[in-house]
Amino acid sequence: MPQTRYARSGDVVIAYQVVGEGPFDVVVAPSFVSHVELQWEAAGWATLLRGIAEQARVLVFDKRGTGMSDRVAGAPTLEERSDDIRAVMDAAGSQRAALAGFMDSVPMSVVFAASHPERVSALVLYGGMARVLWAPDYLFGDTEREARDELGEIIDSFLTPGAEEAVLRRDVPSADQDEVRALARVFRYGASPGTAEALYRMNMAMDVREVLPLVSAPTLVVHQRADPSVRMEHGRYLAQHIPGAAYVELDGAEHVPTAATAPRLLAQMLAFLREAVTRAVPEPDRVLATVLFSDIVGSTARAAELGDARWRELLAAHHARVRAQLARYRGTELDTAGDGFFARFDGPARAIRCALAIRAAVREIGLQVRVGLHAGECEVLDGKVAGIAVAIGARVSARAAAGEVLVSQTVKDLVAGSGIAFDDRGLAELKGVPGEWRLYSVASS
Repeated sequence: MPQTRYARSGDVVIAYQVVGEGPFDVVVAPSFVSHVELQWEAAGWATLLRGIAEQARVLVFDKRGTGMSDRVAGAPTLEERSDDIRAVMDAAGSQRAALAGFMDSVPMSVVFAASHPERVSALVLYGGMARVLWAPDYLFGDTEREARDELGEIIDSFLTPGAEEAVLRRDVPSADQDEVRALARVFRYGASPGTAEALYRMNMAMDVREVLPLVSAPTLVVHQRADPSVRMEHGRYLAQHIPGAAYVELDGAEHVPTAATAPRLLAQMLAFLREAVTRAVPEPDRVLATVLFSDIVGSTARAAELGDARWRELLAAHHARVRAQLARYRGTELDTAGDGFFARFDGPARAIRCALAIRAAVREIGLQVRVGLHAGECEVLDGKVAGIAVAIGARVSARAAAGEVLVSQTVKDLVAGSGIAFDDRGLAELKGVPGEWRLYSVASS
């Protein structure tokens, strides 16, 4: 049993283990519910982790809210989960690592790889999806009824003695009874019924399709052909939309790696990682970022009313308050023009909360702001960001009403589970940007 260690991620403590001493690091982001100690009793996971550790140094952790990590209210966002990956890497002294995301950790792994390309040498995605639910342009997703039925099974498995083994058996048909029991213990000790429900509902709401083209790390997508929980079309979609991704379809009918299927998965992973981590590391020239634009409503009229000297004092107070909130929410100020700010964040939920805090802070000095946010691919130039995502952010801000925080659909999709509520503002044309864009006003947080 490797020693369990702890890393601090904001106000939360994350449990992790380090296994092996290989020449490169691999971070393993576990499945729906995990437990860093009990999972060693499950033959499939033990085979997989020990096999990777023969070639690399493995960092494996419990996501916040599960296993031996701190419990949290509700479900963590993709952004918070990505922060936990960074916290574990920092605590273990890993500057750059391959990242292996399993099942529902696939979206968080995609977001981390796109947001922090300088820290991800390669990406392996197993048994996951870009979104859960059906959509007109995503026909193989679950219907809401199918998703609700599955959630009901998960909750019943907690409430009915022994039922979790029956539910798990569907996902691991090749496992013997000892392995099923071990996986059931991981599930039972890894999360409470309320946590499992919150996590599942968060997964139902998330959508990272817009992020897939922004992944620059060498990527391998692996899926079992007859996976009983996640249709193989989900895996194919991931591989088709991540630039240069390789796709391997295993001839299996399981969702969770077991003693029977782990060796085949391990062979594919190790062959890919040995080659991928040796590639030259280009300086990242594009990154997933959330951009924020704000400006004071009615600034010209207010300046005329106050006069130059008093307006300069008020503007200085405004700038100080905006900068205080940017520092608080880890935003990076990129430009200030007149009464407006342009800032960058590595997480959309932080950006929204910063916008709300800015709105409240400047209201105290008698000012109103409008704020617009968008998340997307940004070109990195001398520490600053540019590109179409920046232009979209500026156009979203221009459409915001006085006192409003307005966001794009992409931002909304990436903050599933955050508790932030939105009002649909409908489709809009953004000046100079092709197509129509659905916009949302932030209602609360």
